Amino acid sequence: MSDSPSRLVMLRFARRIAVQQVEQIDRWIADEERREAEQQQGEERRPPTPDWVVELSVGLGARPIEVHAGHCYAIGKHHRAISREQALAALAEGIRACAHCRPDTELGVLG
Repeated sequence: MSDSPSRLVMLRFARRIAVQQVEQIDRWIADEERREAEQQQGEERRPPTPDWVVELSVGLGARPIEVHAGHCYAIGKHHRAISREQALAALAEGIRACAHCRPDTELGVLG
């Protein structure tokens, strides 16, 4: 008799390892499905991009410093959405138009 495990014992061991790996892959798939569902929910709940934005100065009494189109990549952290009329009024009051997105051009204001 041999001290080495039989072929059947080795095959059962290999099967247990394969089942454990499949279970791990199933957990990874479930985690990824959960992450994708959360991301989708986040995108669905995200408010729409505003048409116009005013960037504000930092600190107490923050004041408007620049007008942007809502899609502008150069909008600072401190900002709020505004209407078209508010954007026009801000530009008329002398608040600077962003040099990147040119809201004055989009709004038809000659700058």
